[in-house]
Amino acid sequence: MALTMREKQAVTKETAKRYRRATKKERGQILDEFVTLTGYNRSYASYVLRCFDKRISIPGTNIAVVFGKTKRRQRPKYYDEKVQSALEFIWHLLDQPCGKRLAPYLKEIIPVLERFSEICLDEETRDKLFKISAPTIDRMLGPVKKKERLKPKSYTKPGSLLKSQIPIRTFSDWNEAKPGFLEIDLVAHDGGDASGEFCQTLDATDIATCWTETVAVRNKAEEVGL
Repeated sequence: MALTMREKQAVTKETAKRYRRATKKERGQILDEFVTLTGYNRSYASYVLRCFDKRISIPGTNIAVVFGKTKRRQRPKYYDEKVQSALEFIWHLLDQPCGKRLAPYLKEIIPVLERFSEICLDEETRDKLFKISAPTIDRMLGPVKKKERLKPKSYTKPGSLLKSQIPIRTFSDWNEAKPGFLEIDLVAHDGGDASGEFCQTLDATDIATCWTETVAVRNKAEEVGL
């Protein structure tokens, strides 16, 4: 089976090191092996091994290349800064939906925004936004999401006091069809900033009936009766 181009490059890299250190007799043997492996013409194979990883000037020009070093060709950006800016604006306006939700909605929301002069797009940018896919949206908005992401904070510290005073059943002991099994959570209304004073809500929900009781508390030490 013939080697792939990547495999040929790997073989060339290792063989070139041996070829340069070898004697004239050894070079002939190495060259035979290299031709058999790669299928190159013997003259071309010899040239490749001699010049690999060397800077070569192209006659008649001011251009020099490093033989064996391949540079990945960069495709020009299809979605430019105009698309990026419009996409971020719409994403923020719609409360930051994911790409799968945003992509099919763009064709509907963009004409509405243009009609009310909320956004002004040229024809090329509008067409690109209509064709953009969900994965591309998530990729383009990735840096913005990372920058604006709020880190969740928990104000509950683990302790053994409540475990010793309150009988707690694990999920395996629960009977969700019977009233009396509650999920309780303390929600902090701090807007992402825990400094200063803010209210908290103690939520208790019965799993079977979905009955919920909520009580506003100023701090976790306040006594609450449900």
